[in-house]
Amino acid sequence: MRYWLCIADEANWEVIRKKNIWGVSERHKNTISRVRLGDKLLIYLKQEKVDDEIRESRVAGIYEAASSVFKDATRIFKTPKGMGDETFPYRIKLKPLKVFKKPVGFKPLIPKLKFVKNKRKWSGHLMGKAMREIPEEDFKLIASGK
Repeated sequence: MRYWLCIADEANWEVIRKKNIWGVSERHKNTISRVRLGDKLLIYLKQEKVDDEIRESRVAGIYEAASSVFKDATRIFKTPKGMGDETFPYRIKLKPLKVFKKPVGFKPLIPKLKFVKNKRKWSGHLMGKAMREIPEEDFKLIASGK
């Protein structure tokens, strides 16, 4: 079993929650194709400004991969600025395991996370990625919310 950190924004978190689906762009096809049934996925929400509020980076939910990768270009996801006409066509179905009532803050966990090698420039470990594999112990730490 593998463990994944899936990087989303607020608008697409709503789509993930309502439709139980995760999708990535063409350039991340090779990464998502490594996901297997039963793998665990954490949905990480990037820091962003919503209205006048800055929402810090956080993990909002835990899911399990409930399908193999499939291609579907139906527009269900919101395309972030600067991504043109992206539909995130490489997708997997998800089974929700836990949606946090209060999302788990990400920054306080950085000193303890093994996959984050450079603790000062930690965002570089996520920049330009749609998802990344993480060690089981990091998954357990994040999932515990501690």
